[in-house]
Amino acid sequence: AVLVQAVVRSVVVLLSSPSPAAMPSKMASAALAGAAACCATTAFVAPTGQTSERATQQTRSLRQQSSQPHTQSQAAAPLAALALGAAGAAAFAATAKAGKRQARAKVVRAAVAEKVFAKMPATVKPGVVTGQALVDLLNYAKENEFAIPGVNIVGTGSINACMEAAKKAGGPIMVTFSRGGGQFIAGKAADNTDDAACIAGSVAGALHVRTVAKLYGVPVILHTDHCQKAWLPWFDGMLKANEEYFEKNGEPLFSSHMLDLSEEPLEENIAICKKYLERMAKFNCLLEMELGV
Repeated sequence: AVLVQAVVRSVVVLLSSPSPAAMPSKMASAALAGAAACCATTAFVAPTGQTSERATQQTRSLRQQSSQPHTQSQAAAPLAALALGAAGAAAFAATAKAGKRQARAKVVRAAVAEKVFAKMPATVKPGVVTGQALVDLLNYAKENEFAIPGVNIVGTGSINACMEAAKKAGGPIMVTFSRGGGQFIAGKAADNTDDAACIAGSVAGALHVRTVAKLYGVPVILHTDHCQKAWLPWFDGMLKANEEYFEKNGEPLFSSHMLDLSEEPLEENIAICKKYLERMAKFNCLLEMELGV
């Protein structure tokens, strides 16, 4: 990209030379076309920032030069042609270099995936992971010293993006619902009395993941994020959905949930978490608890 900029600048200098030799109009038009192509290629390689802006300014300069009267001799034509040829070659080289970088990145990702993710526990399958399979996956991540990304989503688009990223990387992903994210999925106009919209949106998002996760070929952890004491109605609603799903399918709808009662006294925090854990254990759902600020 730097070489392309240098060549384009050389064409600008050639066209704007104060000497009596001015490039013929046809050659100026050719220079303009070549420089524009170089600028387009530069924008493709580095589409943002000062580089693209400079390229645009240089193209405008060439356009102005091409519209002026020309008294320059034909001697400048070979130099312009040479500059344009070099610009084209530089643009091609820059594009090829970018392609090679992308190819190397894919090879690295594939190597990492083959080394770490290809030997997951037998219990861990593509799709939503719950119960013992989730425990096995978390232990496997700990033993192999890698983290599982947890992304807060706000709709099916961001859910799908998470699973697509996991598919490209070849590893597991944690799709995480917040109370606000659940309400966003249900819609701003939905009645949220007693957290009804927050519950409905979170359950709807979880069912979406359940429907499409296997198509991405990666393990997915369905998790919900920080739930403070004032939001326990949301938590209760999701546990009810888990119990209903468990009765029909033998596993919970969600993989795990988080209680964040860190603002409460420690004894009260632990007592509430213990109560919920006893309930969740009946349908094999994991609980994450936060103890302190």
